[in-house]
Amino acid sequence: MERIHGGSSGPPVGRSRRSVLRAGALTVPALAAPALLTGCGGPPAQAAGNVLRVSQTGDPKTMDPHKQGDMTSMNALINLFDTLTTRGRDNTLQPRIALTWKAIEPKVWRFTLRRGVTFHNGEACDAEAVRYSIKRLLDPATKSPIVELRYVQDVTVVDRYTVDVHTSVHDPILPAKLSLFGGVVVPPKYLKEVGDERFAARPVGTGPFVFKHWQRDHELRLAAYAHHWQGRPHVDELVFVPAPNSSSALAALQSGGVDIVAGMTPDAAQQLDGYPDVRIDHHTGIRTSYLSLDTLSDGPLRDRRVRQALNHAVDVPLLIKAVLGGKATEVPAMIPRGAFGFDPTLKPYERSLTKARALLADAGHPDGISTTLTASNVDANVAEAISGLLARAGVRARVNLLDPGTYAQRLTSDNHGALGPMYLAASTVWTLDGESMLQSNVRSDRRQSRWHDKRADRLVDREELSVEPAVRRRAFADLQQLIKDEAPFVSLYQIDNIYVRNNRPSWTPGAAGVLDMASAKVAV
Repeated sequence: MERIHGGSSGPPVGRSRRSVLRAGALTVPALAAPALLTGCGGPPAQAAGNVLRVSQTGDPKTMDPHKQGDMTSMNALINLFDTLTTRGRDNTLQPRIALTWKAIEPKVWRFTLRRGVTFHNGEACDAEAVRYSIKRLLDPATKSPIVELRYVQDVTVVDRYTVDVHTSVHDPILPAKLSLFGGVVVPPKYLKEVGDERFAARPVGTGPFVFKHWQRDHELRLAAYAHHWQGRPHVDELVFVPAPNSSSALAALQSGGVDIVAGMTPDAAQQLDGYPDVRIDHHTGIRTSYLSLDTLSDGPLRDRRVRQALNHAVDVPLLIKAVLGGKATEVPAMIPRGAFGFDPTLKPYERSLTKARALLADAGHPDGISTTLTASNVDANVAEAISGLLARAGVRARVNLLDPGTYAQRLTSDNHGALGPMYLAASTVWTLDGESMLQSNVRSDRRQSRWHDKRADRLVDREELSVEPAVRRRAFADLQQLIKDEAPFVSLYQIDNIYVRNNRPSWTPGAAGVLDMASAKVAV
């Protein structure tokens, strides 16, 4: 039975979507009607001038790039700080602070730097700045949550514009890891002068925008940096506005307080379809969602047959059609299309309630099982829909929704059971390599691993440490087959990047959806 809650003054849900929801017995609450939302945000669009206002789901955790590890923070910081490498709009790895890079030895990567780059305070950005930045990130005293550079042991200066990065083992995707979190360059002299606390309060980078003002939970305001090595950005100011839920973000858009709403869920965005002066853009994305199953604690999920039953029961194509408006692509076994290592020959699970029930019965649960599905309340619609799909196979999954902060804290804790037997998660896979999808939650010794399998450990070592791309690709293929067979996850989908905007801005994102806005323009 279809159950939809909320206002009814917006455009009606399409007839085809209603039928799919009814067929899937999915529970999908609607947003409050956008027509009723008023009064949030800043000045109206016509008075904004050459200023771009962007809304995302939350505030940065800090302005210190080495003390954060979440995409919401990085979306803002990437405009203040440059990285050594970057992803182009064609998803290829391209130069940024580093012009060239090569492995001169299996455990040494050499980077040649761009000349003439300066920090916003005039300090030179050179090999010493790169050495200092990576060493600071790795210093235990920094307490950085960034894990990508775990194999880096040392950084040495060859000359003013050449630096060598030494690793404990060969790291085949180190240059890609330096394209975002691990690759931010900070000013050594300024940091030593002011200390960590004042640096976070008044950050200085080399990026296309300079810091102006941050009022937490209200706005972060940046100004164009006229002397950026790539040229001055097109907009005079860039403003980030946090919006904890879709309704508040859409209210700000309608009232003229923001120009772009990023991170919009498909079900929220489609309710604006047809409203005047509102544009919905969606681009193929790489962010991949899945269910993590606790195979280590006592309970039915220790049994592979039960985990396989869940995979048969969750009808991912129906989920994509009914809840995501078709704006996602099914992922067979964790690694998304577009990432190195994706195996196009591997097929997803057959969606079959008959097989699901048979596997549950064979595992000793002819009447089904009861469990809990934990999710951030940002993903409430998807979690409720998955619960509805599981119920058809006799899996009674009570949905436990947490605020994003509590969810993130439990996700990154050392307690593998902190989010219960089953939780809904997603990874951005910003390196466009399968390692990023699997690194934290597969190998037995990793923080979020809830599946201990020596075969998987060996395959992770092979894909993470091998020099040869062909060897890595084979390891990824074998690992995906093993994941499908053992079913420690329910693989779901890679979602499109969706942006709701007014008529002012023009901007094209990359697959990872990073909000690097130097190329953005607004109609004044």
